[in-house]
Amino acid sequence: MNRLGPLFQFEDWKKEKHVPVIDCPDKVVAGKPFIINITIGKEIHHPNTTEHHIKWVQVFYKPENDKFSYQVAHCDFAAHGESAAGPDKGPVITGHTVSVAVSVKDGGRIYALSLCNIHGLWESGKDLQVV
Repeated sequence: MNRLGPLFQFEDWKKEKHVPVIDCPDKVVAGKPFIINITIGKEIHHPNTTEHHIKWVQVFYKPENDKFSYQVAHCDFAAHGESAAGPDKGPVITGHTVSVAVSVKDGGRIYALSLCNIHGLWESGKDLQVV
């Protein structure tokens, strides 16, 4: 059976502009809200044009003692300079950054997924400790 998982690409975000970079504390207090920031192209700029752009970012959390992962957020980036005047002549462009406030009960792993309209699916992950 073919699976979606192998289609996700990953790389060191300092070398690859498509990787969703996860910025948040390494350790958090159980039940206390904290911010997760996801950025595409943090170290190397990713284009944001009508022709080449990031379409969406999703965030998931997988508690270390749980069989399942849980969707935390989904953000569509809908404006890439499109307009009736032509490509890249539109009045608005959506940036590639997402911030979400969350609280967790147990340690686990945060996963960020993104979709480039040309280069496909990308993923990254970060372990999170709860104290």
